Amino acid sequence: MSASGVGFLVWFGLGWWLLGTSAFDGATRPILIVMGCAAALGLQFTARRFLPRQEADALPPDRRRRFRLVNVVQWLLIAAVVVGCVSAGVPVLVPPLVAVVVGLHFLPLVTVFEQPRFRVPAALLVAAGAAGGAVWLANGPDAAVRLVVGLLSALSLWGVGTWAAARAAATAGRTASGPPFEG
Repeated sequence: MSASGVGFLVWFGLGWWLLGTSAFDGATRPILIVMGCAAALGLQFTARRFLPRQEADALPPDRRRRFRLVNVVQWLLIAAVVVGCVSAGVPVLVPPLVAVVVGLHFLPLVTVFEQPRFRVPAALLVAAGAAGGAVWLANGPDAAVRLVVGLLSALSLWGVGTWAAARAAATAGRTASGPPFEG
């Protein structure tokens, strides 16, 4: 995974975090926003330090086309979710259904980027969407749906980004110091 790939996870994760924090009032929300921004910046800087940068045209043209197609379809589905939920009078279902769409969009990216680990955020985001749907089905308040979907989605994306950065940092540490001690 590249630093720019982790960057996408970081900043979309922050968007989910902000959605989740919308469930809080008073002084709690600003504190959580600052914490989320600090986490995002820390992960972004770590990724830039340890992960390679990927140039926009580093992918072969056919894979770039597939990447664009996957994203166009994702955004069209998100627009359909928003319009459908608002028209049906259940805007509270937008975040859970969008989390499912975003999660599913990672599955074709497994082959586009040759990153089997993308199955992890796919599963986690679908689970986050399902959890939010379960809260709604249990007649939970709209704020609880946003909290569950937003925070689970943010932590999922940040967790995958942290995983990639930590693996790269560990590899860099082994390379700089030689092979691990074998006693």
